[in-house]
Amino acid sequence: MSSIALPHDFAAAFNTFDLTEVLRHYEPGAVFVDRPGHAADPAANQRMLDLRTPLSVRPRHVFPAGDLALLIVDWRIGDLTGTATDVARRGEDGRWRYAIDNPFGVSGP
Repeated sequence: MSSIALPHDFAAAFNTFDLTEVLRHYEPGAVFVDRPGHAADPAANQRMLDLRTPLSVRPRHVFPAGDLALLIVDWRIGDLTGTATDVARRGEDGRWRYAIDNPFGVSGP
């Protein structure tokens, strides 16, 4: 999977509403920003999964640097929208996973 595919692959997993599928897209020790200014475990995605509303994404920019990539991604879940600023890392298996998933970009305190 290329770094540009990660947001689309994540959205497909999210749209199963299965936390196990979502967590496959994070590396061990990854950080998920569950609200502006607050880092949490990626399992905190469960709150959004419980809405049972599909996620759509539109990658705006992908900046790869070796095995790291900065992803800027516009997203929508129902009436909720945002622009994520994420860091992905390519693992030894060649798959890209989120190291930092910040769906709120730079908003917040």
